[in-house]
Amino acid sequence: MRILITNDDGINAPGLTVLETIAREIAGPNGEVFTVAPAFEQSGVGHCISYTHPTMLAELGPRRFAAEGSPADCVLAGLYEVMKDGRPDLVLSGVNRGNNAAENVLYSGTVGGAMEAALQGIPAIALSQFMGPRNAGLADPFETAAATGVDTVRRLLDQGIWDSQGYRLFYNVNFPPVPAADAKGLRVAPLGWREGTNFKVDPHVSPTGRMFLWVRGGPQHTPTAPGSDVAVNLEGHISVTPLRADLTAHGVLDDLRARLE
Repeated sequence: MRILITNDDGINAPGLTVLETIAREIAGPNGEVFTVAPAFEQSGVGHCISYTHPTMLAELGPRRFAAEGSPADCVLAGLYEVMKDGRPDLVLSGVNRGNNAAENVLYSGTVGGAMEAALQGIPAIALSQFMGPRNAGLADPFETAAATGVDTVRRLLDQGIWDSQGYRLFYNVNFPPVPAADAKGLRVAPLGWREGTNFKVDPHVSPTGRMFLWVRGGPQHTPTAPGSDVAVNLEGHISVTPLRADLTAHGVLDDLRARLE
């Protein structure tokens, strides 16, 4: 199997090292793993692409590249330059430091990389390690992702639903904020909604008198509806959420047609 991996925390992020290990195990002894990751951290860029300026691509080692761009840029670089001799069978994005659950999904560069792969017709999975009081201070805060990541990806590849038309399915995985020994099984879960956890700006005046705004997130451990992604993560489960890039609110189409047409 040929696998392309990327992330949004940058080429030197520890979570990318975890993902490289997972990908090599999945690819097998005769497989190939290619890394194309941002040269600098790209957290929060979503599905952004560098449409108005070029992206520099640097080869750091065998099958290992850094791109001055977003995770989606990295996927494009992987598909159309680094692996132009043969497309990957799978794209993995992560392992993100921190959760990409609930509303975070809409801002996540990790999810954006997987989304771009899906739009390009490649099976894709985004993986993130939820952080909290029970695991953030561990010698390896990614130990749950490292211990359960291979099995999670294999189960999705073997038993997941993989379509191939239009806005194809891709998957968002969050490993729970607990030590590996306390992690529970998989739970298929929809996106949750954390009440009062919207992003905000915090204004600061620089020594030169200029105003700067720092974007700040809200509490990450606010419970969501039972059975949704954050809720099952806080219970110790690995959440698996099927996603599509199609943002149409299909459930209201017929009602809206009746009202407007």
